[in-house]
Parts: sequence; structure tokens; C-alpha cells
Amino acid sequence: MPIRLKIAIQKSGRLSDSSKQLLREAGIKVPNGKNTLLASASNFPLDILYLRDDDIPQYVEDGTADLCILGENVIFEEDRSVQTIRQLGFSRCRLSLAIPKSETYHGPSYFQGRKIATSYPGILANYLSKQQVEAEIHEISGSVEIAPNIGLADAVCDIVSSGSTLFSNGLKEVETILTSQAALIGQKDLSPEKEAILDKLLFRLDAVRAAETNKYIILNCENENIEQISNILPGIKSPTVVPLAQSGWSALHSVLPEDDFWEIIDALQTAGAQGILVVPIQKMIL
Repeated sequence: MPIRLKIAIQKSGRLSDSSKQLLREAGIKVPNGKNTLLASASNFPLDILYLRDDDIPQYVEDGTADLCILGENVIFEEDRSVQTIRQLGFSRCRLSLAIPKSETYHGPSYFQGRKIATSYPGILANYLSKQQVEAEIHEISGSVEIAPNIGLADAVCDIVSSGSTLFSNGLKEVETILTSQAALIGQKDLSPEKEAILDKLLFRLDAVRAAETNKYIILNCENENIEQISNILPGIKSPTVVPLAQSGWSALHSVLPEDDFWEIIDALQTAGAQGILVVPIQKMIL
């Protein structure tokens, strides 16, 4: 029977949708997972397990799944014997401590002797221990942010994306305990056959991720400005230069990192670049 990798992803929700989208962009035909726990990709040796996020780390640790796509915050909280293979750049968030807006915050010692509500008691206990703070941890699931309003706790430790939920519940963020994003998590000891499949999967995922963080750029310039503009363009190695029909002019093709995009565009215009065209990249093999 052919060897296949098993990857666990959340059965539903935003992270599930993003995980399936990533696999599709990597050219892997992924069943949608509705009303099923196990499905097989039709064009890649990969089986998909659709599970609850809290159950996934144990499934990877005990070998039921070889890999998973999951938020790092869940992995840190569960503290299973697994390894992070790749950070994936989506579902970014942070785990933060928040207190009522009316309170004055003076540092971690604020929490000494107070009650803190959280769905992440393990991470919170570790943080408090490092800060030499003793507090009462109330573990609850869902709607953590309402705990101070109903008298259950003095503060909360919760996942934050924009901060709007905290704000609407009369809370302010005061300490970030950790930052998190989706990651590809795996067993620590895969067989050589499964490692070979994993390498092929990583090759595809890396190509997709590189494309997402870069843009393809085409511009026109006078030949006398090519050297100056080439020094501005980072490129993979150096820009491609193509002569134009108009004498004394060329088109330069290169790649720009998304984070540096606007700063570099301004510099290019100052150096004499014209007709700048920026195009998304589908895949990028480095």
C-alpha cells in the first residue's frame, strides 16, 4: 500500500478555511471536509483529518496524524512532544493580559493576588511564575472577556487580534504574553518515506508563501538610469533588462518584497522609473 502523510486541520472556522486554501494553492486537491472526519487528496499522497483544535496536538503526538496546521498558541498550551516545522504567516494573533479601562496599570505586579480568567491556564501560569507573581487562575472556555463584568475575575488573559472585543467589554490590553500564528506542526520522528513526502509538501508550501510576500515589478527607464535603478531593486539576483523599441530605453523586470513595496516604489520614481507595473505572483521557486 502506498505511503501517505496524514495531516490534521480544524474541522471548521477561519483557520480551517485558510489551511484548506493554502493546500489548494499548493496544487493539492483538498475535499472540503463537510460532515466527514477523513478525506484523501486526489493528486498528492496526503490524507486530511478534520478535528477539533484542542484534540489535534495529541493526535500528532501519538502518531494518529503525522502533521497538523494549527495556531502556535494551542501548541504552547497543550505542551505536547511535537515540533514546529514551518510558520505559515496567517491567523496571526497574540495572547495578552487585559484589565478594566478604569484601572491604573503599573506592571506585572498588578496581578499579585488577583483573579485572572483565561482559556490558557498553562501559558498564563508559566508567565506568572517567571514574573514571580502569585495570582488565582480561573480556567473558562469562551467569552473570557466578560469575566470582569460579571465579577468572576479581576482581569483576563485572552487571544487578541484587533483588540476591539476587549475594548467593547470595557477592557484594555496591558501585557502581551506571546505572539502566535498558524504553523505546520509535526511528529519528531517520521519515517524516511514520510520525510520524503514532507519535503515535497514543504517545497510547494514554500513556493506559495514566497509568492504571497513578494510582487513582480516591470518598469521602463532610460538606459542611463539602469545602473542606479538596478541598485535599488533587490531582485532575486539582479533585474532582467529588455531593450524597448524606442531607442535609449529599456524595461526592467524584478521582484519586490511586499513589506518594502511603497518605500522602494518612491525611490524608483525618484531615480527615473516610469510606467511601473506591479503584478501578483502565483508561485515563486527560490
